Amino acid sequence: MLSSTQNPRIKHLLLLQQKSAQRRADGLFVVEGQREVEHCLAAGFVVQTAYVCQEIAGPVSLPQTVEVVPVTSHVYERIAYRGSTEGIVAVVEARRTKLSDLRLPKSPLIVVLESVEKPGNLGAVLRSADAAGADAVVVCDPLTDLYNPNLIRSAVGAIFTVPCVACSTEECITFFKEKGIQILTAQLQDSSLYYDTSMTGPTAIVMGTEATGLTDLWRNAADAHIRIPMLGQLDSLNVSVSAAILLFEAVRQRQTLFKEK
Repeated sequence: MLSSTQNPRIKHLLLLQQKSAQRRADGLFVVEGQREVEHCLAAGFVVQTAYVCQEIAGPVSLPQTVEVVPVTSHVYERIAYRGSTEGIVAVVEARRTKLSDLRLPKSPLIVVLESVEKPGNLGAVLRSADAAGADAVVVCDPLTDLYNPNLIRSAVGAIFTVPCVACSTEECITFFKEKGIQILTAQLQDSSLYYDTSMTGPTAIVMGTEATGLTDLWRNAADAHIRIPMLGQLDSLNVSVSAAILLFEAVRQRQTLFKEK
């Protein structure tokens, strides 16, 4: 049982939590919580090591290939982000999914975020994407890595249930054009109300940051510009709220289409 926070393995685990450069160099990331680890395993990710505080977690069922390392409650307090977590922190092998790896249905629904920088926002978008049955989330020119612990925590496991790709804006636009996926950009200027735009065909809903919006690359590549009506004094919503509204409009439209058929 590891009892010292100065143990080299614990120090390395903390580096993986804190430094994106360390995660990239090692090809590893950290997952905290039994539910998140279960989603991770179900999605086929390889869990290398699980640090378990048995005082909190009790008996933990993991594949035999996973190295289980018991830790004291003192050590666990140091490595756990959440006070209410379930006594397990796992080190997992990273997976770099490309656009070409996506297995999309005939009429996919995709969310695209350009230059998102807040991991909590991206995690919340992933939760909405999972709830709406979206086929993928694409992060273009990301300012945060997909295995940031804050992202994984805020996504509550959705990073494992929704295919997620990081790529450049140019790559993404080319991919959508080749696949015949319509591009709908969420923007205030030169736009139509979102519920007046069809989302029943292959669709990518593209959103930028709250501060700067989308770049001209997306605006010029779009098949249509859409907006959410703003009836108050402010002119924008949090990107995760906007994503949920637009995703569930697509769900509503597609359910109506299926009923008609």
